[in-house]
Amino acid sequence: MSSLPHPRATAPLGRVLLGAALGHLLALGLTCAVFVRTYPGQWLDGLLLPRAERGGGYEQQTDLVGPSKTVLAVFGSPVLLAVLLGAVVLVGLLNRRLLAGVVGVGMVLSAVVVAGAMKSALSRPEFPIESSTTHNSFPSGHVAVATALLLAFMLVLPRWGRRWLAVPGGMAVSVIAAATMIAGWHRFSDALGGVLVGVVLFCLAAAGLGGWRRDSDRIDGTVADSGTVWRRLTEGVVGLVVLVWALLVVGPGLVASVQRGTLVAVVAAAGLTMLSVVSVVFLVRSADFVGPLRRQEPRTSTKSESNS
Repeated sequence: MSSLPHPRATAPLGRVLLGAALGHLLALGLTCAVFVRTYPGQWLDGLLLPRAERGGGYEQQTDLVGPSKTVLAVFGSPVLLAVLLGAVVLVGLLNRRLLAGVVGVGMVLSAVVVAGAMKSALSRPEFPIESSTTHNSFPSGHVAVATALLLAFMLVLPRWGRRWLAVPGGMAVSVIAAATMIAGWHRFSDALGGVLVGVVLFCLAAAGLGGWRRDSDRIDGTVADSGTVWRRLTEGVVGLVVLVWALLVVGPGLVASVQRGTLVAVVAAAGLTMLSVVSVVFLVRSADFVGPLRRQEPRTSTKSESNS
């Protein structure tokens, strides 16, 4: 049985992505306004991760500080970043998505620039909060780059590849976010801000690619046939198994190693990261960023054909 369209279930892909970009941008602004500019926000950040700021020696009291710094050192290597960006371009080339690969690289580099500019431009008021400092570290550049890098692969991978990378990729970004907090480099709000920066850039990049292609990609709701239902069910079960496995393996050690506030911050950041990544991957589920499509001109009949 073929898929049946819902009468009001179609919407232009570019418009939906621009709406998603605006929504995440508003969430980014709200996160900044609450956690950076207000007393309750700074207090909550300090309650979760006391005096977390890069270079301040405020790493959390846990044996995971060493592994966290190792994760950040490895991911922060310019050589590794160059290799990963090269992989984005290579995958794009192999999948006839070279333009998407170039846009993806630009998206990651933009994440570096945007995160750095925001940290330099934003001021952090000083409130009488013992666990807070005036050093502004919002948003996390490491998390912004990790999110943008993961979503850059979503531009160059085929549809089935995106779904299989979304969960493990989101978990990898969550590990980097947790490492920045445990090592004392960033607060919870910084990690959340980094994720939102990457998602906003992805939505804008995907919307731009959709406009370049000038095709009829749309977000559509359909009544899926039985084969599609079973395939999606299988993918969902596999993703759930991976998440449960990660919780069973990582969870007990994390609970035993970190304080309650740190645990809440890590779990909340991981959950919001997974939600953001999966949601935007779902939005582009029907899109293929192969390149500009050529519109076929209507064939004009020749004089000989008209006389025949």
